[in-house]
Amino acid sequence: MTPEPEPARERILAAAEELFADKGFDATPTSRIATRAEVPKGLVHYYFTRKVDLLCALVERLPEERVDRAAVVVPGDVEQSLRRLVAVLDEMLDSSAVLSHLLWREADTHPDVRAALHARFDRMVVEIRAVLREAGASQGVDSASMLLASAVSYRHSVQRHADSDSAVRADMTPELRFLTAALTSSGSARPGPA
Repeated sequence: MTPEPEPARERILAAAEELFADKGFDATPTSRIATRAEVPKGLVHYYFTRKVDLLCALVERLPEERVDRAAVVVPGDVEQSLRRLVAVLDEMLDSSAVLSHLLWREADTHPDVRAALHARFDRMVVEIRAVLREAGASQGVDSASMLLASAVSYRHSVQRHADSDSAVRADMTPELRFLTAALTSSGSARPGPA
């Protein structure tokens, strides 16, 4: 039995995602998208009146970053919880690597894309905050959540430039130990203002 061909709209979105990520939104004509999707150019405009509508549809395809906290949290062990969390976040971000590359590339010139990146970051902060609290951290959770989300986002954004054959994700052990120490130390052990 021959598998059903992918619907035209999905082929158009897949072609646009690849081409936008490779050449950029502005440098990709809809005719090239139609050719890659193997559809008439008019069909691209049937589904997406303007080229920017294609970009908006791609942004809507971003997966929701929801963490299975039961699989991540080790009660009373903040560092181990953070290690598990970072592995899950890396996997989530890698699952949409081409789309992420596209978003990072177009965020400066398209407000919808920039808003999607901000929303993605905010969801990550919420997930990190919840994991830290469930692991037993009580002080500095908000700051630690922002710092870890920034570090993971940064690693992911620069990873897209790495050669896929030699790409090795930076080990975050020092950062995770630093955050753990800050989150689990007593208030009197913290240094005062300089």
